[in-house]
Amino acid sequence: MKKPAKNYAVQTAGAARAFNRRTLLKSAGAAGALTLGAPFIGGPAFGQSSGELNLFTWSDYVYPEMIESFEAKTGIKLNLSTYGSNDEVLNRLRASGGEGFDIVMPSITYVPVWLEQELLQPMDESRINVAGVIPSMWASSGELGGVRNGERFASPFNWGTEGLCIDTSVIEAVHGKLGYGDVWAEDDRATVRAHSSLLGIGLYLDSIGEIDSDKMRVTYTDETAMREIYERCLQFALERKNAIVQFWSNAQETEAAFMLNNAVIGQTWDGPAMRMRTESGGRITYLAPKEGALTWMDSMAIPKGARNIDQAYEFLNWYYTPENAAIHVRLSGYNSCTEGAAPLAGEDYAANFAAAYPGNAIEELWWYPPEPAWFVAARNEFRDRLLAG
Repeated sequence: MKKPAKNYAVQTAGAARAFNRRTLLKSAGAAGALTLGAPFIGGPAFGQSSGELNLFTWSDYVYPEMIESFEAKTGIKLNLSTYGSNDEVLNRLRASGGEGFDIVMPSITYVPVWLEQELLQPMDESRINVAGVIPSMWASSGELGGVRNGERFASPFNWGTEGLCIDTSVIEAVHGKLGYGDVWAEDDRATVRAHSSLLGIGLYLDSIGEIDSDKMRVTYTDETAMREIYERCLQFALERKNAIVQFWSNAQETEAAFMLNNAVIGQTWDGPAMRMRTESGGRITYLAPKEGALTWMDSMAIPKGARNIDQAYEFLNWYYTPENAAIHVRLSGYNSCTEGAAPLAGEDYAANFAAAYPGNAIEELWWYPPEPAWFVAARNEFRDRLLAG
């Protein structure tokens, strides 16, 4: 079986190592002096702009407190629209020819698909406060799909993981013991997202020697191998589909699975699980699986047909200010790419982060590689077969 031409786990190991708790709690001063790319002169011009910004983002990313802060500090009216998946936002912009919004937030590994459709415009790095970004995240964002032929098309927004959400009144959350296979172990107790659950199954089967997939990375470089491996994963899921009480496709559905439909374990994003941990007093918690938490970075990009370009850069630089990004972290439960945001996000965030990534969990993060267009199409075929099966 062909091996990947590039191992993005190695390529982004520096970024993963950067996200230990000690690093996240450092002040902006240590790394803030390091400016990557072109210099940013003068700082964000908060309060000196006007007009509107049309923002299209994930359904649990932007909150009223963020909108109020942005509008008060910039004088720009923010018009918010939301989506639940990378496919949803891509299809919306494809249908409009890249028009209708000034900022979109695709996952960084999804950007190559956007570029194939010619839906994004290059970004002017001289207008971005690059010093406000965690240096390893800025570098990794280019490697993972944000830069093509030396031009930047996407700038880091946040990072997070997909792992295990657990009701600890039923299942003991022990790091190193629980993995993706445990999601499917018993009937009527789990929630998963269809397409990423197949990846989790693949990592589980690889870990026990049932498939040879280089920890599933070969599936991103060899379509024949990908289809063979995903057939095995699909068979595993269909044979155990009675385990699933609900499939989820967005954060709100994840929360409903636990709060309304009696799920006690799930393969979920960290954000909704972290919020439920806070609201439940720790009864529901989030934990990195023993095979490694699936790790993604979401970005900020400017569509080809954006009309409010100055306002788009104002939003980027508003977010690359620690106290502003900390609002997002505190309310969403996700992790910001803004330098210095984490220490301002509060005690709940710190406690949730520590519970989610104990031991060597940060070093074992499984970073998504860039997703070629053929991979996205094939993966969606398997997703649809699982949902229909």
